[in-house]
Amino acid sequence: MSRSKSSKRWLREHLSDPHVKRSREDGYRSRAGYKLREIQQRDRMIRPGMTIVDLGAAPGSWSQVAAELAAPNGKLIAVDLLSMAPIPGVEFIQGDFSDRTTLDEVLNRLAGASADLVISDMAPNMSGVKGIDQPRAMALAELALDLAARILAPGGGLLVKVFQGAGCEEFRASLKAGFATVKTRKPEASRARSNEMYLLASGFRGQNRESPD
Repeated sequence: MSRSKSSKRWLREHLSDPHVKRSREDGYRSRAGYKLREIQQRDRMIRPGMTIVDLGAAPGSWSQVAAELAAPNGKLIAVDLLSMAPIPGVEFIQGDFSDRTTLDEVLNRLAGASADLVISDMAPNMSGVKGIDQPRAMALAELALDLAARILAPGGGLLVKVFQGAGCEEFRASLKAGFATVKTRKPEASRARSNEMYLLASGFRGQNRESPD
């Protein structure tokens, strides 16, 4: 089957992307790892010994980076609906983190402790229709915030991908209500034509809950 013009353009862009080339050289599973590294270089939100939960982790580049930065003695729990090849120092849970069974497994892996940081690079399968894609993307961000509110220690943080558009400012307001500071980040590794950005919330104010109401 012949490729469409848009798919050919994407393939050319992908193959010429310097971050794609670097990811192969550095052993990262995707170019997304450099987005996390750029944010880390600026904000230093990951420190050795931290307990981190990575949502929508597959194929695993954010988990790779976070596990490296949290070593030694860090704990990294990765969650995704898709399977993910093992990563040293990473505990993987395959499942939907919005389901009670998967949430219970996350709590079980935490073993009574709280998380210091929740990270999420999740995005929905894009249809190309903004009126469909934007609500789906914001729903994922809301789910990440809901889980963070259940498992974060006071003072903890949340790094979550959002897309500029409907619902984004309301979501930012929700973060500001629950965290001391909220920063917007657009790493250079994020393609310029993409309207994705990252919100980094720190200083969690709430008391975490161990189970759904």
